Amino acid sequence: MSPTPDDELIFKLLGMIEIVGAHEQVPAPPRRQRTVLCALLLEANRVVSMEQLIDVVWEHNPPSTARAQIQICVSALRREFARGGVDAQIETRQPGYLLRVAADKIDVFLFERRVAAADLAVRQGRLEEASTILRSALALWRGPALSAAGAALQSKALRLDEKRLSALENCVETELSLGRHHALIGELQSMVTENPLRERLRGQLMLALYRSGRQPEALDVYRAGRELFIERLGLEPSDQLRKLETAILLDDDVLRLDQEESVPVVVQNVVSPHQLPATISDFIGRQDVVARAENVLSGDHMTMHVVNISGKAGIGKSALAVHVAHRVAAETYPDGQLYCDLRGTHAQPATPAEVLGRFLAALGVVGSTLPDGVDERADMYRSMLANRRVLVVLDDAGSESQVHQLLPGSPTCGVIVTSRTRLTGLAGSHLVDVDCMDSDDSRELLGRIIGRQRLESEPVAVAALLDVVGGLPLALRIIGARLAARPHWTLASMVGRLADEQHRLDELVHGDMVVRASLSLTYDGLEPDARRMMRLMSLLEADSLPVWTASALTDDRGRSFDLVERLVDAQLLDVVGSDITGLPRYRFHDLIRLFAKEHVVAHETPAAQLESVERVAGGWLAMAEQAHRHLYGGDFTLLHGQGKRWQPPAPYLDVVLQDPLGWLESEHPNLCAAVVQAADAGLDELCWDLAMTLVTLFETRSCFDDWQHTHERALEAVRQAGNKRGTAALLCSLGSLHHSQRRMEASRAALEPALDLFTELDDTQGLALVRRNLGLLEYNEGRPEVALRIFEQSLIDFTRVGDVVGQAHVVSQLAQLSIDRGENELAISQLSDALRMCREISSPRVEAQVLHRLGGAMLVQGRYEQAQQLITSVLAMVQRSGDTVGESYALHSLGLIHGRMRMYAEAGRLLRRAIRLCEENLDRVGAARIQLDLAQLVSQRGDTFHAIAIVEQAMRTFQELRLAFWESKALAVMERISADNSLSAAGTSNGGAG
Repeated sequence: MSPTPDDELIFKLLGMIEIVGAHEQVPAPPRRQRTVLCALLLEANRVVSMEQLIDVVWEHNPPSTARAQIQICVSALRREFARGGVDAQIETRQPGYLLRVAADKIDVFLFERRVAAADLAVRQGRLEEASTILRSALALWRGPALSAAGAALQSKALRLDEKRLSALENCVETELSLGRHHALIGELQSMVTENPLRERLRGQLMLALYRSGRQPEALDVYRAGRELFIERLGLEPSDQLRKLETAILLDDDVLRLDQEESVPVVVQNVVSPHQLPATISDFIGRQDVVARAENVLSGDHMTMHVVNISGKAGIGKSALAVHVAHRVAAETYPDGQLYCDLRGTHAQPATPAEVLGRFLAALGVVGSTLPDGVDERADMYRSMLANRRVLVVLDDAGSESQVHQLLPGSPTCGVIVTSRTRLTGLAGSHLVDVDCMDSDDSRELLGRIIGRQRLESEPVAVAALLDVVGGLPLALRIIGARLAARPHWTLASMVGRLADEQHRLDELVHGDMVVRASLSLTYDGLEPDARRMMRLMSLLEADSLPVWTASALTDDRGRSFDLVERLVDAQLLDVVGSDITGLPRYRFHDLIRLFAKEHVVAHETPAAQLESVERVAGGWLAMAEQAHRHLYGGDFTLLHGQGKRWQPPAPYLDVVLQDPLGWLESEHPNLCAAVVQAADAGLDELCWDLAMTLVTLFETRSCFDDWQHTHERALEAVRQAGNKRGTAALLCSLGSLHHSQRRMEASRAALEPALDLFTELDDTQGLALVRRNLGLLEYNEGRPEVALRIFEQSLIDFTRVGDVVGQAHVVSQLAQLSIDRGENELAISQLSDALRMCREISSPRVEAQVLHRLGGAMLVQGRYEQAQQLITSVLAMVQRSGDTVGESYALHSLGLIHGRMRMYAEAGRLLRRAIRLCEENLDRVGAARIQLDLAQLVSQRGDTFHAIAIVEQAMRTFQELRLAFWESKALAVMERISADNSLSAAGTSNGGAG
């Protein structure tokens, strides 16, 4: 290694904090700025959130002005950097700041790099070089780390000081191996005096004295240490130190120079997320498997440790993984634990992109900072885990390909993967096969379930039961639960029931039939109607099932709830919470659902299965339709098909419609799954109709991925069925989606074929919708004259079919064109007409949209107070309905209005709230557009540097999404800010000259 010269350092934290500029040392900043600087430097080239900085400066009691004070500190540091010629920049990055600087310009990172290089040199036998590098690393220290940096950073300072002592011990170890014991004695005596309880230093001093022919002094050092340990700690010295004393007394050959071995260095890191589920309280046995997994995960950190726990279904892999994870987490992986159920055995397993998104969110990545692509997410994930001791638990993996991108790149991390098959394609992984429980552990588990007294009262029957279930945890728990639920049953009677299934018991012991045989015991004990309910419920591809689905499956509104609860009593179905109405939600265990589906094939005809699925899909559609009607005042701006509806019970529907948007959101996963299942079943009319109706939710909550996925899957189904109207409707909606995401070419590619199909079908309502969307596309691509003609034709079509909301939408767009032409009075008149239409049919959501545009028209006219009152009412409306997209628009407009009224502080606060909301909605374009307005506001207040940073952030978004129109707007804003700054500077200069 060729060490970086120490005189090229810019930031020195290993002692009193120093900053070195291009020509001279920069004065140390005041305490608060110093603390902020240290926090940024310790995470150099990584984003430090505003919340982290606030915690570092004020710990648990920040003032209300904390954010503003942090911004002031950052601005002051930037000025000092510029004044002193410091080669580093503090960049504004959501959700905080990033200090960009070459890592080897910070003494902390240079120290760690040199220590790592020395460690490599030792492992390769280059001891002289290792000694030189370690001495150069230690020479970077000028006193205790982070001196005068503030109490909140004390723990990090102590960790750095510990690293210094460890490096010194490693250096001494290396130099003792080189025979430098004479030269080390003085240094070691000082270090032992400063750190009297540090056994490794004391042992090294004893060895140096012994090798220098000073055996009595070496023994005195041991005795003094022993007395100190007993006095202060009440403990004897460690075995290692006692053995060293014995070896010195015996003049043992092991102390000769060629017997010396180095000791590895252990490094501590910071703590982050803790996502592990709770370990089960009655975890039994598995000591040998637990020990094997622990040994792998607790080994040295030269390479990343991966444990693949595999075994039969129901063998207890997940419970074992969580149990082991809890045992090793605190000591071996103190920087955090990440956990995800990969659903590898489900029809729709979790994708690497989804899992990485969850993990990055847990690690602090939010909003627009989350990359879109899976490769970029994987890169960020590995970077954030580099050099951190984090344990990752990946439960129920389906294949190696599902896991590869979820593996950290750092050797300091550990991974536990559970799977039904051995994932032999994971390079370097340690396979841990999980077998059945032995008889002692099985007995203990059964006793905990049914009670010790009952277990001990029938020892012969217990032995027979354990022999029958063969140590399979799932089977044992099912039988134990049945006995616990029926205290009047004897264990002998259960043995008799099991004996009747001799063939299935053989399968239980030998292979894949184990779970099926155990479940059959419970299934066969159900009444016929309950067995059929279990079979039909297993048909549904859903996250969890509301109670009405049971009624739809059987088309029986009388007994369905009782039958479902019978399945719960039998532990074949779990209650997993309640829905928006307060009624229970249900979910199958994966294995039990698979078992039930096998019986569907055996006992239900394909026609009966299709009818059941069709009724449930029709129920989802019926409720989604009602939700849309309540939000829009009727079936407006929406096309419907001819699919059969199934009406849920009226009392249930009444509760749902008290909060239609809340219901849509709570059932979001189930509604999307219903679209896909209807498509898979060939129910083309139901699937396209439901997909279209769900746009009510997708638009309001910015669920763009689900919008696209449901529509593309439904589009496959309708095209396969030759359904032209469904095809046109879905293309029209996809065109709207692409337009919302500013993918203009994709939008046109969807809308133009939709227009052709609706023209062929002579579908007036379809033509109205597609022309409205095409008009928006033409307007946003800079062709207002074309947009005007298309909007006028769309308005005629909407009027012809009586779609009042569609008319209001188009009139609102025509008003925007009038505003653009400077015809403000006409625009006000048009918007008033649109508002009247909305109020006639009671459509609060569309009314809020029209009022928002009316407020914008008043802003253009300079009627600021009226505009403020109007948009404030809009904000209240969208907040009541939970429309977060509408809320971001209203906050944006209020920010602009306050800016025009010269209420700059409030304007900035509102614009920042709008940006945060856009980021939460994953609306990157919306956030970037608001950033342009925020930048101009910040520039007006004199902070040009910050304003340009905001524009640059917006510019990166537009460039990444290839939005040339908005990129040009960002450039124009940048030029305007620069020009305004130049004029301001010139004015100040002229004023000074005068």
